[in-house]
Amino acid sequence: MREITVQEITDTVARLCMEANTILPEDVLASLRAAREAEPSPVGREVLDQILENADIARQEQMPLCQDTGLTVVFLEVGQDVHIVGGSLVEAINEGVRRGYTEGYLRKSVVDYPFSRRINTRDNTPAVIHTDIVPGDRLKITVVPKGGGSENMSFLGMLTPALGRQGVIDFVVNAVDEAGANPCPPIIVGVGVGGTIDQTTLLAKKALLRKVGEPHPDAEVAALEAEILERVNRLGIGPQGFGGRTTALAVHVETYPCHIASLPVVVNIQCHSARHKEAVL
Repeated sequence: MREITVQEITDTVARLCMEANTILPEDVLASLRAAREAEPSPVGREVLDQILENADIARQEQMPLCQDTGLTVVFLEVGQDVHIVGGSLVEAINEGVRRGYTEGYLRKSVVDYPFSRRINTRDNTPAVIHTDIVPGDRLKITVVPKGGGSENMSFLGMLTPALGRQGVIDFVVNAVDEAGANPCPPIIVGVGVGGTIDQTTLLAKKALLRKVGEPHPDAEVAALEAEILERVNRLGIGPQGFGGRTTALAVHVETYPCHIASLPVVVNIQCHSARHKEAVL
């Protein structure tokens, strides 16, 4: 049994909150650069140049990549041989978010009583926390600041099984078409297929954590991703909605077995500022 203190967790989450909001991952930057070279639209290329320049300034000046610094989503992979000591794991994470957003001068975007008074919690807590128990004696923490503009363009479809593969493709493409410029393209499209509505929604969000453009290890799923991406980029929405071929940088699909009567599909879109940072304790 290996012990990890809550103080280590808090310190790590605080650091990851600040880094995620100021440093765009290298795989995202590489994908944006490749898109810029392939984009036939002059306006689209100019937009991509500005996105890349913005990322460079944010990293150098340690400033947020976007004014929307997101609701903090935290994914945990907790080794079954890990023992958290010194306090509550959930409280440790929220304290890390509180510190990271305060010390990093990041915008606080979380409101309580969302259906009425909408009172700002003033420290971006509470985080949304997803926990998986895995083999081993390590704790992996992934911090994802999820912006409101892209999160608002989420879609759930409880399709009939008869619609099958083509139904899934049509649903995802139509969702991106309806979203238009709202999620700040070029986007990454996370897709969950199967399970129940809660499971498939989580699959869609987890899909956004994959290295941008890395195909699914299952060849059939990878072919589905490629076909959806090709159709999405034929929509002509383009960078920031100004037209062009680069509406999406990637489509990532994750699947799970489902009930014989169901075919749930969820689309969770990530904007071009595809922010996430991780650490292993």
